[in-house]
Amino acid sequence: MRLIILGPPGAGKGTQAGRIAEHYGIPAISTGDIFRANIKNETELGLQVQEILASGGYVSDEITNAIVEDRLAESDASSGFLLDGFPRTTAQVVALDEMLAKTGSGVDKVLELVVDNEVVVQRLLKRAEVEGRVDDTEEIIRERMAIYHRETKPLSDAYAERGLLVTVDGEGEVDVVAERILAALGA
Repeated sequence: MRLIILGPPGAGKGTQAGRIAEHYGIPAISTGDIFRANIKNETELGLQVQEILASGGYVSDEITNAIVEDRLAESDASSGFLLDGFPRTTAQVVALDEMLAKTGSGVDKVLELVVDNEVVVQRLLKRAEVEGRVDDTEEIIRERMAIYHRETKPLSDAYAERGLLVTVDGEGEVDVVAERILAALGA
C-alpha cells in the first residue's frame, strides 16, 4: 500500500501515520522527522532547514524531493509506504509521480485529515509547551496554516480528481480517529 496523509500542521498526521503504517506493515516516512533529525545533528541540511522553519516557511521542493527520493529507494519502502508531509505542492506531486513511475508504481490512496483551524492552533500551542518546539509560536503556526491552505490544500482537489482522496474527520480521541481512518481506507 502506497499512501499519502494530508492535513494541516497539528491535524494529527504524525500520530495516525504510525498507527496506519503498523497496520499495513509499511514505513511511515515523515519529512518533518527527517528535517528535525538533521537539525538536531547540525548537518548542513539541518542548518538550512532550521533557518527556513524559524521564519515559518516550508523547505524548498528541490531539497525535499531529493530527501524523499533517497528515502523511497530504501528496501523497507519497496512494497509500500505512508508519506507524511510530502507532497505539499503541485510540483511535488509531479515529482512523486515521476519517482514512482520509475518503479512502475503509483499512489494507492490519499488520506486527508480535516480539522478546524482553531483546534489546530490550540493543539500546536500545547505541543510546543510539552515538546519544547521553538518553531510552534502562535504567529508561526498561523503563518504555516496560511501557507498550507494556499499551497497544499489544492492537492486535495487534484487527488480527488484522480479518485484517490479519502477524507476523515481528524477531531476527537486518537483511537476514534484511527478507527475512522481504517474504515475509510477499507482496512
